Amino acid sequence: MGSVTANFQYEAPLTSAAAAALSMASSQGWPDPKKLPSQSRAANILLEEARATFAAHLGIRGDFLHFIGEVSFGYFLGIKGLLNEGRHLYYSKIDRQEVHAIAAHNPSTILSVSREGKIEFPPSSHENVIAWQLRNGETGITQDELVDDQSLIFVDATSNGARPPLPKSWATALFDSRAWEGPAGLGILAISDEINWRSPIPRLDNLKVPDGASLPLIISSAIALEQWVEGERSLKKQMASLADEIRRYVANEIGGANILSGPHDLVSIALEGVDAEYLVTELDKAGFAVDSGSACKPTALAPSHVLEAMGQPTGGNLRIYLHHTTTPKEVQSFLTALKFLVEKFRA
Repeated sequence: MGSVTANFQYEAPLTSAAAAALSMASSQGWPDPKKLPSQSRAANILLEEARATFAAHLGIRGDFLHFIGEVSFGYFLGIKGLLNEGRHLYYSKIDRQEVHAIAAHNPSTILSVSREGKIEFPPSSHENVIAWQLRNGETGITQDELVDDQSLIFVDATSNGARPPLPKSWATALFDSRAWEGPAGLGILAISDEINWRSPIPRLDNLKVPDGASLPLIISSAIALEQWVEGERSLKKQMASLADEIRRYVANEIGGANILSGPHDLVSIALEGVDAEYLVTELDKAGFAVDSGSACKPTALAPSHVLEAMGQPTGGNLRIYLHHTTTPKEVQSFLTALKFLVEKFRA
């Protein structure tokens, strides 16, 4: 069995252009864009150019966008900032663990989810704060349009790329640079509701959101987003074809699998009678990186709380992410290795 190095994990390597931009910006010494010297003024120009790129591709006003150094912190700012004046948080069983942690310390109600991953939200009310997950990172399932003109809506867009279909009345929204194959360590928090959002932490230097994001990461991420958008235009059909090929092969050549219907860039399967940790380890030895278990607790390979909430099997779970650089040859080699290992374990 041949070994081909291929990445089917959520995280993708930076493109050469994004990596070069990161290296270039880092070599400049990270000047503070808020200061007066010429290097800082040049850095501010780059920062605002990056902001314009994000605004154009995310479909959000540039002055709504705030760069943060930790995506998890964005959940706290985006949700907790709306939970004032006695408001009540509604969230779902398939939300990320950061949302569950916030809910545990605030008035909240957890919403169930169907086997198809759909959530039924409560009636509209000015007293509601709704955590609305646009796309689930473990299944790729997207929610139906949320029509609510009274509740304050936090949009979790951390697993979504460009031009997310935001509800008309959204108040805050969170993005993760990794969703468009940008560098890790950069989140973007959008705040559209200037009236109801209040900073849950003391403000520093009159900043609405702490200004702790790395300028090199911002510049690199903006370039990655531009390339990702172009790649989606030209490669989306090819990726969908590869995803369909994986689903057909697993169903027909391997069998004993629960295969979720999903998007063009993610295949989630649960293989009966196979240990997921064994598969992840052995596939890695063969040169194939895949994900399994809960995306919120990757090191522990804990069962997916998302699949459990949906009533779907969690044993033998693999998540296979497709990237713009994924080739048909890599997919075929991966499937051959997967079949060999499953048959070996089941024997």
